[in-house]
Amino acid sequence: MACAYSLATFHCPWGDCYPFPKPDDEVVVVLGEWWKSDTEDVINEALKSGLAPNVSDAHTINSHPGLISNCPSHGFTLPVKNGKTYMLRLINVALNEKLFFKIAGDKLTVGEVDSTYVKPFKIDTIIIAPGQTTNVLVSADQKSGKYLVVASPFMDSPIAVDNFTATATLHYSDTLANTSTTLTTPPPQNVIPIANSFTNSLRALNSKKYPALVPQTIDHNLFFTIGLGINPCPTCKAGIGSRAVAAINNMTFIMPTTALLQAHYFNISGVFTADFPGNPPHMFNYTGTPPSNLQTTNETKVFRLAYNSTVQLVLQDTGILAPKNHPIDTHFLKR
Repeated sequence: MACAYSLATFHCPWGDCYPFPKPDDEVVVVLGEWWKSDTEDVINEALKSGLAPNVSDAHTINSHPGLISNCPSHGFTLPVKNGKTYMLRLINVALNEKLFFKIAGDKLTVGEVDSTYVKPFKIDTIIIAPGQTTNVLVSADQKSGKYLVVASPFMDSPIAVDNFTATATLHYSDTLANTSTTLTTPPPQNVIPIANSFTNSLRALNSKKYPALVPQTIDHNLFFTIGLGINPCPTCKAGIGSRAVAAINNMTFIMPTTALLQAHYFNISGVFTADFPGNPPHMFNYTGTPPSNLQTTNETKVFRLAYNSTVQLVLQDTGILAPKNHPIDTHFLKR
């Protein structure tokens, strides 16, 4: 089953505003997955069973799995010219897996993560979570040739992952087609120090030119615990009558039949309530032994804020059932 992606890249409206030397060119690199089954069937089966979706049959780089068995594709080719610098706009659109990304013989200069510029740093392997974006600079300063590019899974919890490594090729423009490819080895799936090396290197720009202007007066202090729970599901036979669910402050979001924005704008009652808790309803050791009751509350709630409020939001992973690696984003309804 082929997967289709729709992407948009937003640029600074007043020209060159990078906090690093402007690259000569940029390339969008989409890290994804491919299933032999229909993806709708994969999701429906997961909802029916109460368990996680079946793992994919291959990882992909710009929709190409690369050199794997029973696949005629040779993978995506990234053409470069010696002496040029390229910005790779990496996007992880995988369903549920963090991915390592590296290029043989190259150091990657990380300049932006999730639409936020960071203090540039060099590293040979990055880690990117589902739904996340990372922009890296690649300098084509190696000797002419072909260099292997790999995207491989990172497994930081006891949940099955797709073991296939996606491959592509960085190809210098004056290289003969029959030139052998310089190889690289993907990291082991559970090598936490490599993942930590990347995340621990992230720093705000916070310079004289790009100061971090943090508000000193806070209107709302919100503390959100994030994790998994287990709710009853009589039809989930594979889950033995239960289903794993996600929760924030022990609330599992129930998708309404009317859009939240529509209900908000037209004052339609009965769609959502504005009493989402700003703090966990029950305090416990969030990184220690989980509570005995793992059931969550099913609600459609929002937290109401006055326009132009200053909010401090603290996110706390709980590690209930298993640590999760999804980025968290916020959605605002403005009228």
